[in-house]
Amino acid sequence: MAVVNDSLKPSSGRVNETTRTQAVPVSKKMLWIGWIVSALPVLLLLFSAVMKFARPAAVVEGFTKFGYPQRLLLVLGIVEITCTAIYLIPRTAMLGAILLTGYLGGATATHVRIGDPAFVTPVICGVLVWLGLLLREPRLRPLLPLRS
Repeated sequence: MAVVNDSLKPSSGRVNETTRTQAVPVSKKMLWIGWIVSALPVLLLLFSAVMKFARPAAVVEGFTKFGYPQRLLLVLGIVEITCTAIYLIPRTAMLGAILLTGYLGGATATHVRIGDPAFVTPVICGVLVWLGLLLREPRLRPLLPLRS
């Protein structure tokens, strides 16, 4: 005879008050600061993607220096713009931040691999991505191990 756990049964359609995500208020000032902080890495990433599409000599030379084939310029530009667009949409901003973290982590590893001191640029960009999201999305704050 099988034992059935009642807690695993589907509910009657009503949402339990304790499981519902409640909106946490955010001040307009903090929201604006969050969008301004978010705009910094967004502008940098969009500029980077446009440069990959334009293929100026300096970008092609840099790609060669990093050991990547030129054919990846278009692909990486598309990935960069897609992840940035996902980050800009409020409903998908968290997913966008995660994707941008991966993308910027790859950029950091590329710079570190060849000993380029500019590895700090994608690190700072990643910090700004999450700081901007943290300021504009109050549901993230309880996840941080900071004490008030």
